[in-house]
Amino acid sequence: MTANLKEFLEACQTLGTLRLIVTSSAAVLEVRGSLSKLFYAELPKGKYANMHADIFEFHLNMDAIKKVKFETGESKRGNFTTYAIRFLDEKQEPALSAFLQWGKPGEYEPGQVETWQQLQEKYGEVWEPVPVEVI
Repeated sequence: MTANLKEFLEACQTLGTLRLIVTSSAAVLEVRGSLSKLFYAELPKGKYANMHADIFEFHLNMDAIKKVKFETGESKRGNFTTYAIRFLDEKQEPALSAFLQWGKPGEYEPGQVETWQQLQEKYGEVWEPVPVEVI
């Protein structure tokens, strides 16, 4: 797949409610929301995808993302499948994880899993985004 991260993030806006997770050596931050109203900026540190929501702001250095990986797993709390998209850095470690978010455990929004599966089919289980051109 020869797509860039900006195109992919735009497509991810159709996924509905997500749990966005960022982990550092000392903390984990999880927020629940959807990717929407993205805007882009080119800064000296890289090309950023940005979003302002009511309770959080989102800033992703698209130049730092080297691979995108679709993963399914088993929930740690309950007996249901989880659906995630991992945005991997140069060390192949998740810089950002986006999980489909459920209401009750195992209950996803209508069409959410199918949309995730369509994106996986389009982009592949693991893909490398091409560099984003000037925004």
